[in-house]
Amino acid sequence: MADRLTIARPYARAAFAEAQADGRLQAWSEALQVAAQVVRDPRVETLLGNPHVTPEELSQLLIGIAGEGLGAHGENFVRTLAANRRLAYLPEIAARFDTLKAAAQGVADVTVTSAAPLNAAQQQRLAGALQKRLKRSVRLHCEVDPSLIGGAVLRSGDLVIDGSLRTRLDRIAYALTA
Repeated sequence: MADRLTIARPYARAAFAEAQADGRLQAWSEALQVAAQVVRDPRVETLLGNPHVTPEELSQLLIGIAGEGLGAHGENFVRTLAANRRLAYLPEIAARFDTLKAAAQGVADVTVTSAAPLNAAQQQRLAGALQKRLKRSVRLHCEVDPSLIGGAVLRSGDLVIDGSLRTRLDRIAYALTA
């Protein structure tokens, strides 16, 4: 997975720079999401690695399926990716673009994995505390993983705050056996 992200990163940055210069972050984000969705289709995926299909044919197929959702800039971007045989990386490019967009807009996406579902009050209190810590507005994405036993794990980009009971027990077990 790291290789795919490494390859996708410069394309996402280039698309972001272009979108930011034009003031069209939302339009680019939507275009990349549409293109990524087309690439995820199993029928299109089989064509991406086929040596008998030219990059031009792939780009025309993708542009044709995506339709108006791409726009002129998106079509040029798809052609560039096709020429470099990077169309398969569109899902990672779109995800990285949205991360850059959120950072530019001062929004942090935080995934909260808890042992039990969080109610609205808990989510609101957690979002408030995270806003103070991260100094930006926060969008919470809640997940449930009963194997945590208790507590929660918070992830935002490279920041991970692990307050799960499972991790605490693992640390105690390691300390006792070390």
